[in-house]
This record gives sequence, structure tokens and C-alpha cells, in this order.
Amino acid sequence: MRRPTGAAGPHERLGTLQRLLGRALDRLGAGAYAVDADWNVVAVNAQAEMLLDRTAEELLGRDAHDLLHRRANGTSMSRSRCSIIKAFIAGQVRQEERGFFARGDGSLLTASWLVAPLRFTPQETGALVVFHEYDPGGAALPVSTLNAGLLPELERLALLAETTTQLTATLDVNEALDRLVRLVVPMLADWVVIDLITESGVIQRTVVAHDDEGRISRRPDLQGSLLSVPETSPLPLSRALRGAGSTLATPQTYQGPPDSHVAVEQRRLFETSGMHSAVIAPIRGLRDVLGALTLGRSEQPEPFTTAEIPLLEDITRRAGLALDNARLYQRQRKVAETMQRHLLPHLPGVPGLSMSARYLPAPHASQVGGDWYDVFPLHDDALALVIGDVAGHDLDAAAGMAQLRNILRAYAWSQHEPPSVIVDRFDQALPHITDVGMATMILGRLQARRDGQWDLQWTNAGHPPPLLVTHDGQARCLSGGQGILLGAQSGLRRTDAVSTLPPLSTLVLYTDGLVESPRHTIDDGLDRLRRRAADLAGHPLETFIDALMDARPPDNDDDVAVLAIRVPPAGDD
Repeated sequence: MRRPTGAAGPHERLGTLQRLLGRALDRLGAGAYAVDADWNVVAVNAQAEMLLDRTAEELLGRDAHDLLHRRANGTSMSRSRCSIIKAFIAGQVRQEERGFFARGDGSLLTASWLVAPLRFTPQETGALVVFHEYDPGGAALPVSTLNAGLLPELERLALLAETTTQLTATLDVNEALDRLVRLVVPMLADWVVIDLITESGVIQRTVVAHDDEGRISRRPDLQGSLLSVPETSPLPLSRALRGAGSTLATPQTYQGPPDSHVAVEQRRLFETSGMHSAVIAPIRGLRDVLGALTLGRSEQPEPFTTAEIPLLEDITRRAGLALDNARLYQRQRKVAETMQRHLLPHLPGVPGLSMSARYLPAPHASQVGGDWYDVFPLHDDALALVIGDVAGHDLDAAAGMAQLRNILRAYAWSQHEPPSVIVDRFDQALPHITDVGMATMILGRLQARRDGQWDLQWTNAGHPPPLLVTHDGQARCLSGGQGILLGAQSGLRRTDAVSTLPPLSTLVLYTDGLVESPRHTIDDGLDRLRRRAADLAGHPLETFIDALMDARPPDNDDDVAVLAIRVPPAGDD
């Protein structure tokens, strides 16, 4: 199964910009670099690398002013005195015959330079700096070439690069659509309409938005279902939804007798929006047509032309891949959530005991993983308590966890033995009846005594130790019963430990996602958990367990399972 990609980070953004802009800048015949609004280099050509004696890797992501701009004596200058920065702030094209740039070898390059504003998106501007080695009798920099051809092309490529970055940085369909709207309005159009085809074949007019004096305004009154795709209609939107080529449209396009509900809604769209010109393109996924994108102009006087269609098709191609990926992720998440509902058990009701459990999936994975908890009665009125962790946090780990949970239930019920013996036999059987490699686990027996006290007997197969929190705010780890993790096949016999739980005390079983952190040791995490649990000792159990979950390390990317059991006060039946 193809897996959805994750979010694009700053390195991916720089790579995309360099790939698209760098080739265009190479045609200048002079050194050139593009910067964003923070004056960080986002693209550079080969001529600039040579003149500055710096590689693209050394330039990308660096502050161009701090790295390059110098006085005639080679010293740094403040931003307020830099002519290039001043031109950028003013939004002007400006050139100077002599300026100075620091080269990678420590020498100073005397250069003629030109700076021009460069637009990436409606919200983000940057600048293009073009330069060549100073020559009193040399040719001037190509201002006319920049204004006439290259700058518009660079802005188009910058928009495509930003479209790629923005749309691949989310796996949420609605967020991807919102980002697409902000990218194209008002830079390319006053109106944007997105029609998507559902899995049942119904066309859903999902987005109708327009530029409202610098703000994006939605028109929910123009959104809704357009029924099915007409199979023979020659009109532009119907053709686009069938995967045909992109088409220009005007209000006159839909003035004739409507051939479908789609045509009726298109006429209403043109009349209500006041669009005088539109361009419509299909949104294609890897296998199917996902919908159509319409850009319309009502305030901008210039009508769309066929010359603008390739840009729109480049945008819809990127949008199609992003939406396809987001839909795939949502399908996987739905499967995972269904699995999770069936795999994680309902806690049984046991007189006198309060029980609560939580499961939190890994932040960047499917919505299930290898962590699990379980509570079930045994034949002698004891209660089996389980916390475990199969390596991984994906559907494979969840499937392995389900195997282990069900097998362990059968062993624990059928074998009238201490937890250590059950886990030993369980461990010996695993390589023969499951695909699970390594796992950790605690199996405990909780049983009421005749005097109303509760005894816990447990064995620990390489898992973080249970935590016992007394009602007066004392917390300690139960370190007994330690043994090697499941799957190691060491031949070493496991041991049991026994402890009596004080009245109103709380037993906490948890997986390592609650305590592990890349920046701290496991001992730090256990100590932090112990102190937090002690502070919460007097709280109701639901509040107690929620607060423990909230205190998990923010930089931990593992899933987490927690099981908390509170015993009754002394003298309760």
C-alpha cells in the first residue's frame, strides 16, 4: 500500500525553490540570487556560486545581507545603511554601478548590482539580486529583460514552488483547500471555485471564495451538491470534471439552455459573482479525476488568456497529488480508528475498584500502534492487569498487539499459574504462532483479600515499572519482578513480585511514551512521572489520568497507553 507523505519542512521548501528558480536564473548570464521577506537566500544560480566562491549549499537558507553585503573596506554594515535592503523595503527596481560582496575565500568582490521585487504568493514577497563583476566600460545589467520576461517567469515558478510546499505540508483535505485558496487569490484571480468528486460520484462544490479588499471571503450560499458529472456535456466545467483539457469561460458560455444541474449552477455562479472571465482546469489524482479548479476575475480587468492555462494546470497537478495523498491518509486513518475501537478493550466493572485507561496515538503515524492495556477476570475471581508495547506505531504493530493480547488472554485464563510462569510459556510460544519480534509487557494479578485489602502479584518483561501512588501523596516505582523482554528467548526464568496496595492508593501501568524523551534519560522521565503523580494523588481518577497524559514529554513521538486502578478505602466490601 502506498503510504502518504509527511509534512514538508524548510529544507524541502528550499530544495523546491532552488530546483525551479535556479534553472531560470542560469539564463541571465550574470550572478543572481533570490531572497525571501527575511532576506534569506532561497535560490542561487551557478554564476553567483562562481563569483562569490560559495556553493549553493553554503548560501541557501543564510541571511544574504549578513553573509554578503559589505562596505568598500570589507567591514559589515547595518541594514539601515544597505542600499540593497533600502530598495527592497521601498519595493523598487534599483541598480548601482559599484557595490561590495564578501566572497567565500575572504576576499571582496566589487560588483555592479540590480535588485528587483519578487512575489512568491499574495502574502509573501522577496527580492531578486542580479550582479556581475564591476567593469567601468562593461554592459549594464538587463533591467528590461527582467521586467519584460524573467521576473514574471520567476514569480510563476516561485508560486509553483510555494504551492508544492504548502500543499504537501498537510494531510488534511480542508486545510489543503484553504492553502490553495490563499495561494491563488488575489495573485491570479478574484474568485476561486473548487469542485470535488466524491467516492459516490457526486460533485460537491466545496469552495467558493473571493478577494474582499485583501481578505478571503467564503460564499457558502454558492456551495453544495451539483449531482453527478454529465457524460456528454460539451460545457467547460463538465468536460473538466471528466478529465478533459482546461478551458476559458465567460458568462456567455452558460447563457444557452442548461444541459445539466452543473450548467444551472455555473450560470448562477457567473451572475452572482460578477465574473467576466474564468479559466477551468481538471484536478487529477494518480488514477482518477478528483475535481476541477475554477479561477475567475471580476475586479481585475484583464480577461484570462490561453497563455495562462499552463500555469493553472501546473497548480492543479500539484493540488491533485496533495489531495490524493490527503484522501489516502484519511482512508488509512479511518481504518486505523476502526481497528482501535475494536482492539482496545472496555474495562470491566469490579465492585470496590475504580478503573480508567487512556490511549494516545503517535503524533506522526496512523491512529493506532503497538501499545495496549487489558483488564479481564480470571477463574478464581482475581483480575488480570496487562500493559504492553509491541515495537512500532503503525497498523503492523497494532495487528501484532492484537495477536499478543488474544493469546495472552487464553493462556492467563487456562493456566492456573503465577504471572511469571504464564509469561514464560507465552514467550516460548510466540515465535511459533505470531509474527511479533520483540515486545515488553507487565502481567499482574489483582485480588481482594478477606480483610478487604488488595494484593498485586506481577511479573515484568522488560517494561517500565508500575507506579504506586498512595492517598497521602507518596509515589514509588514497583521495581520487583524484573525480567527480560519478550522475544529474546534467553532461557532465563522469570520471577514474580507481590505488594499489598494501601487503601485508596492508585496503581499506574503505562508504556514508555509517557516517560521517554530524546533529550532526557529514562530515569529523568520516571522521576518526573513519580513527582507529577504524587501531586495528583487526591484528585478524582479521571482527572488524575488526564493530567498524567498532559504531562507526557512534548518531544516524544511514540504512542502511549496508561491504565490506572484505584483500590477502595479500608473496611469497604
